[in-house]
Amino acid sequence: MSDVAPGQDAGQGQQVFQEHRRLLFSVAYRLLGSAADAEDAVQDAWIRWTAADRSQVADPKAYLTRIVSNLALERLRATRYKRETYVGPWLPEPILTGGDASDAAVGAESVSMAMLVVLETLSPLERAVFVLKDVFGFSHAEIAEATERSEPAVRQAAHRAREHVQARRPRYGADRARQREVTERFFAATAGGDLNALLELLAPDVTLWTDGGGKVRQALKPVVGADTVAKWFAALGTVAYQGVDPADMRAELVEINGGPGLVFSGAGRVISTVTFDVDADGRITAIHNVANPDKLGAVATGARYDVGTT
Repeated sequence: MSDVAPGQDAGQGQQVFQEHRRLLFSVAYRLLGSAADAEDAVQDAWIRWTAADRSQVADPKAYLTRIVSNLALERLRATRYKRETYVGPWLPEPILTGGDASDAAVGAESVSMAMLVVLETLSPLERAVFVLKDVFGFSHAEIAEATERSEPAVRQAAHRAREHVQARRPRYGADRARQREVTERFFAATAGGDLNALLELLAPDVTLWTDGGGKVRQALKPVVGADTVAKWFAALGTVAYQGVDPADMRAELVEINGGPGLVFSGAGRVISTVTFDVDADGRITAIHNVANPDKLGAVATGARYDVGTT
């Protein structure tokens, strides 16, 4: 028995889904902060799409966005307790990016490590509403249908989310070229163990967030202050890190989550990623270091994600 509804063409259905697949992943990743979970949500959306009576679907983009949003919300609620009991700071799963996120400021900021950390503090509904409205430009009515809430409830959630994000989002001042320059200088200073050069790059109140997830040894609380953070990174060039000697460590400057970042690897594996928030004066105000091996799978594959908003 065919699983294709009468009057539908399986090939056409697959073509339509593939046209929107990038958008669906972009939505799911911003909602979940995990590439693996986002891929699962997209795959589940495909299964539901194949089972649907597509002859009744007037707007495939809106229909598929609704499906993947609901699937992501379910996953977000299911993993909330796990994230609340996480060992040490929880950071999003980093991804290598390219395409629209590099060119559009809104797309790049909305997928940055710093923004995803802020989104993590919202309720699942607020997060979904903010992502769909402020990042992807869906109307309140469309979001109400996608989240199965009333339009007034969506408007209220959007207002709360926007206020929350605006109060906590990093104040970006450095342009992309300046960010890359600062990242390159940081890399050179770390490789050379140059404490003074690191201190010149760091804001006095810089904060380092390290995510080892209890799998590898990392700081269990944020490390604050230029002196302490500079010494932490200067030591990387002089002592073994996760069992890898400095001589065997390799670092590469790449685009991570819409901005310049570093991937450290050695002993045949990716060891960690490092991304930065840079202010208008070219000072690093925050550093996000992901070392939990469970979160490095997407980077290890070398796959680049286009997570633009159009």
